[in-house]
Amino acid sequence: MTEKILIILHQENSSAGRVGLILRQLGYELDIRKPRFGDKLPKTLNHHKGAVIFGGPMSANDNEDFIKQEIDWCAIPLNEKAPFLGVCLGAQMLVKYMGGFVTPHPDGLSEIGYFPVYDNRTIKSGIMPPVPSMIYQWHSEGFSLPAGAELLVKGDLFQNQAFHINHHAFAVQFHAELTHAMLYRWLVQGHDGLQEAGGQTRKQQLEGRLLYDRATKIWLQTFLKNWLKADIRTS
Repeated sequence: MTEKILIILHQENSSAGRVGLILRQLGYELDIRKPRFGDKLPKTLNHHKGAVIFGGPMSANDNEDFIKQEIDWCAIPLNEKAPFLGVCLGAQMLVKYMGGFVTPHPDGLSEIGYFPVYDNRTIKSGIMPPVPSMIYQWHSEGFSLPAGAELLVKGDLFQNQAFHINHHAFAVQFHAELTHAMLYRWLVQGHDGLQEAGGQTRKQQLEGRLLYDRATKIWLQTFLKNWLKADIRTS
């Protein structure tokens, strides 16, 4: 039987992007749920190899039922020690569940486009490989580092960019899942965001993709393989 990965999305036309493409190439089936539109979340991950909560234009601080539901649901992968990945909003939900904070930049800045990030470990080993030097971002809020988490990647404007908990739950602020088609869609649908302080122009972002995307793709392929291979429930 093909193993499933739970995919949690937040908009009607959202997709799992490059993460979904790589997971399918690795032989996994995607079990896509959208709690915002009434889909139920499983009460256990015993029937899934892992779970990914993706991003969206909403905030983890919003007073919406599905936001609260997904934050509370983070208890399941943490308690079961199942592979978990939170991307942007998903990362912020994990932080909120763990008692951390999601806040805007103190100077009202955003990161929209390609920005530098830095590996925070002295030993370049483990499940998450060294991060590319430039990676795609789209956010105006950042998160605190929860108690018990190890910071893996840091940035300039928003310091906390990626962390892990017990080598099975990972959170990333950036968007390695972005495909070429997704980038064009975001640049059209999120046009207003390009005017924010810290928002790069359309031209800068398209040029950035040509320069930096190959390294991002290789990084994501390696990370996802390592992440699922290291499932401590089967070790």
